[in-house]
Amino acid sequence: MKEPQLPAPDPPSHSANGNFRKQTRFLVIGAGSRGNAYARAVTTATPGTIHAVAEPHPFKRSEFGRNYIWGSEGTPSEGQVFSDWREWIKWETTRRQRASKDSDDGNGTTGSGPVGVDGVFICTLDETHVEIVQAIAPLQLHILCEKPLALSLQDCLTVYRTLQPPESSTQKPRSPPTIFSIGHVLRYSPHNTLLRKLLLADRVIGDIVSLEHCEPVGWWHFSHSYVRGNWRRANAAGDGSLLTKSCHDIDFILWLLCSPPSLETARAEGHEPHFPRSISSAGALTQFRRARKPTAAKDATNCLSCPAEPDCSYSALRIYKDRHLAKGHRAWPVDIVCPDIEDVYQSRGPEAAEAHLLSCLREDYDVTTDADSAISARPWYGRCVYEADNNVCDDQTVTFAWDDEEKAPGRLAKTATFHMIAPTEKQCERRGRVYGTTGEIEYDSNTISIYEFATAKTTTINVPKPPPDQKESHGGGDYGLARQYVRAVEAVVNDGLDIETAQARFVGCTLEEAVMSHAVVFAAEEARRDEQVVMWKEWWDTKLAASAKAWTA
Repeated sequence: MKEPQLPAPDPPSHSANGNFRKQTRFLVIGAGSRGNAYARAVTTATPGTIHAVAEPHPFKRSEFGRNYIWGSEGTPSEGQVFSDWREWIKWETTRRQRASKDSDDGNGTTGSGPVGVDGVFICTLDETHVEIVQAIAPLQLHILCEKPLALSLQDCLTVYRTLQPPESSTQKPRSPPTIFSIGHVLRYSPHNTLLRKLLLADRVIGDIVSLEHCEPVGWWHFSHSYVRGNWRRANAAGDGSLLTKSCHDIDFILWLLCSPPSLETARAEGHEPHFPRSISSAGALTQFRRARKPTAAKDATNCLSCPAEPDCSYSALRIYKDRHLAKGHRAWPVDIVCPDIEDVYQSRGPEAAEAHLLSCLREDYDVTTDADSAISARPWYGRCVYEADNNVCDDQTVTFAWDDEEKAPGRLAKTATFHMIAPTEKQCERRGRVYGTTGEIEYDSNTISIYEFATAKTTTINVPKPPPDQKESHGGGDYGLARQYVRAVEAVVNDGLDIETAQARFVGCTLEEAVMSHAVVFAAEEARRDEQVVMWKEWWDTKLAASAKAWTA
């Protein structure tokens, strides 16, 4: 496939001796909760700057700009605010063409026109990622994409071949042209980086024999996002709650059990990840379905008209109004239900904000008259959780098994299990245990406990908690991910480091590894649906061959 050609991005504006360092600039596409999380991290924890935003919702767009770009008293400059990513691409393409013409005419471009960005954060809904990446790729900008990368394996492989197209003669991947990072934030929290160091570098429990990892999603969190919200329905291509909620848990397990301690060292020595031999999975939608609906609810389909609402744990009134808005919380999840809740509160007061919330929760549908396409196209946060159109698993386990790798000493047989469970007290506070030849490690989101067989001694490490302003950032993972991505971009732009080295040293994960991590999730879903064991290498080779054939057709 012929790649479209566009004028190159802005050249590095640092001197040869490195005395002047350019401040790297970034565009955020999607000013929702994830876009705000990364913008906050870049602004407070890196030398980079958020330069522009593309967001269709007017209030979200202006609020984001005031918080991270032009300030509460300022106004946006040209090239800083766009109603969507297509408008930005059109503007950026024109900007480059004008800059290129000025340069050709001998006029120069420094200070003579609006500047562009060095990198992009893609923080839109999952189903839009592929189209956006494909559109951005010709611009040769660095990319951080929120997880999941795409909602099907085919689309993940499309992204891979778009960003790192193979050489036509050998079909081997070329050297990557830009930095790429994926929103697998669990790799970057202080807790998890310490856990990995203890296991792989310090080897405090010897060789790893088995791992158990659990993500307790949280009883009302699951109902918000996966019963009433945007991620409640799986498609035929294989996405579901394992992908949309727990793909970074699968990635976390592979990071601990497959990846070498140092990607940079492994790349220099030609070592490949140690992937599992087999993958199996079991799970179902067990709780949030009509069979479990309380008898007292009768025929009600919406919490605001349900006779059982006062006694229901999943009452939308209790979750959104009583637990959050009534206590002054207007951010997530209330601003997901009503994106302009803050605007209403500031302009018209608390009573108007509550009335606005209730009007949003009152929205409902009738399956006998409304088209399924219209129902599935948007969330319904006041809908009865037992009468919703959700179909994703609320309880699922995945099992992995590895063989010894004879050509690489130390890469030994082991097993791992992952459990994603919805009705839990804890909300996304992961926990697990790792069994080794000389001891075992138990961990939760705050502590790591090491038990040594030889001494019968237990050592507990209380991992320092993130600062208060980072408490909802995946244990500091959002900040760690953004920091490493910006560092990688800085190393390329200001220090002249090659892309592959910067990717390995700072991001610690290649595009190929990110795609294969997603592929393991699709393999697990296939195993669950077909009630079979997937043999990874054969499965992956088959999928790659089919993708290569389709790409060159």
